[in-house]
Amino acid sequence: MGNEDTNIPATESAAPKGTAPKGTASRVRKKRRRRARPAASTSISQKPFLQPVRHFSPIDLASPDAVDLIHHASLKVLKDNGIKVLHEGARDIFMDAGAEVDEATQTVRFDEQLIEEHLATVPSQFTLHARNPEHNLTVGGNQLLFGLMGSAPNSSCLDRGRRTGNQNDYRNFLRLGQMHNILHFIGGYPVEPTDIHASVRHLDCIADFITLTDKSYCIYSLGHERVTDAIEMTRIARGISSEQLEKEPSVFTIINTNSPLQLDIPMMQGIIDMASMNQPVVITPFTLSGAMAPVTIPGALVLQNAEALAGIAFSQMVRQGAPAMYGGFTSNVDMQSGAPAFGTPEYMKAQHIGGQLARRYNIPYRTSNVCAANTMDAQAAYESVFSLWGAINSGGHLLKHGAGWMEGGLCCSFEKLILDIDLLQMVAEFLEPLDFSEDELGLRAINDVGPGGHFFGTDHTQERFKDAFYSPVLSDWRNYESWDEAGRPDAMQKANKVWKQRLANYEEPPIDAAIKSELQEFVAKRKEQGGVATDF
Repeated sequence: MGNEDTNIPATESAAPKGTAPKGTASRVRKKRRRRARPAASTSISQKPFLQPVRHFSPIDLASPDAVDLIHHASLKVLKDNGIKVLHEGARDIFMDAGAEVDEATQTVRFDEQLIEEHLATVPSQFTLHARNPEHNLTVGGNQLLFGLMGSAPNSSCLDRGRRTGNQNDYRNFLRLGQMHNILHFIGGYPVEPTDIHASVRHLDCIADFITLTDKSYCIYSLGHERVTDAIEMTRIARGISSEQLEKEPSVFTIINTNSPLQLDIPMMQGIIDMASMNQPVVITPFTLSGAMAPVTIPGALVLQNAEALAGIAFSQMVRQGAPAMYGGFTSNVDMQSGAPAFGTPEYMKAQHIGGQLARRYNIPYRTSNVCAANTMDAQAAYESVFSLWGAINSGGHLLKHGAGWMEGGLCCSFEKLILDIDLLQMVAEFLEPLDFSEDELGLRAINDVGPGGHFFGTDHTQERFKDAFYSPVLSDWRNYESWDEAGRPDAMQKANKVWKQRLANYEEPPIDAAIKSELQEFVAKRKEQGGVATDF
């Protein structure tokens, strides 16, 4: 693509933070965690790469009895209705494991004991290994991980508007994903680069995952060859053997069911290919209440749970102990237009109860940061905040589509990516526990100031003012007159300026020359072989 990828307009550097209020000289504080200073190469003020930790119990929205009702209703669906499985080999695996298979209708039915027996072997926690070991991730427990948006067919920015997905935008999203420590993994193709032929697209895209970033990533289960290519490229990237890769999960995939009650050939093949190599599968039914699922949220959750349990159990039939996750994506539709709605009260309820179900099975839980807004306005912000509220309080572990999601998933926006990064950083800051040590309780400062004074000039303030509070990326805290004189800039304009400024400072992460050469040779060889057969 030549040099087009790096033709990003530069903007002036961000203004430095204000100076300290006048007062007494500050003293050096001991044993206090301080906010990381920005690296000179990126000019981004951010904390080091670190997974946020949930220090409080998730919220149980439904009673244990209600969760049991959903559990038993979903098992009844799997026993009485069953699920249609289009993959012949998968049906054989189900049959060998003890499920009832009707070949005439391609329907698989399950006894309750069979499902529960296989759920018991799913790991409650595992490590997802990255090319850079400093970016390895713990999946499960109380730790969270946030990812860049995946799978949008379109991209947009304030300068050029909305356009079809392309390699230039694709690569720039990856660069921004690499630069921001609050984004822990790459959640698939941020935007689909349709200017690369589908037969070889996965080769170029995964090579970009590996060279433009050094974080973990999600691949697509779109046929055996694509999955095996991706696994081999991941092995090359880490410089390890296939045997070590099997011991160290290093790439994951999302498996969407065809709601209602159907599992298609590519998805089942993906589970077979990934689980057999001990790589994580995230089983995520796409159950939109009122469309592909019952119009009631409890009914939609019964369907979600039935489909998720069938897929998770199947992963264990392929390989006992293979890492898997319970994915929740239940939301509602606009009953006037049929369009998906996200960040709704119904979506939040489904997130919370989905988390309760995942905890019932002791399986890590995937959720998402999503909205239905068509531009970066108040709707985009409040729907994303609702989604994040549901994700964190429901006990979610892996957050898909953490930054950039617009239009119900049809567009990845550069400005929305910056807004979401700001939101995710605020979430991480909220999750940091307070320090209740004697010094933090501030008795010395209260005593020094006394009645009617102020705290600006105290040693207590002077020692902390630079990093006492979270410094937002987009919020404008100037008074009205100052904001008016500056031209009344809004969040969209500021986000546009920020992403271009940050992208201009991107630096490619280091990679071993021998690994890069082996990766290039593999990609070239697979392209010479024609990549993957397509119908166009």
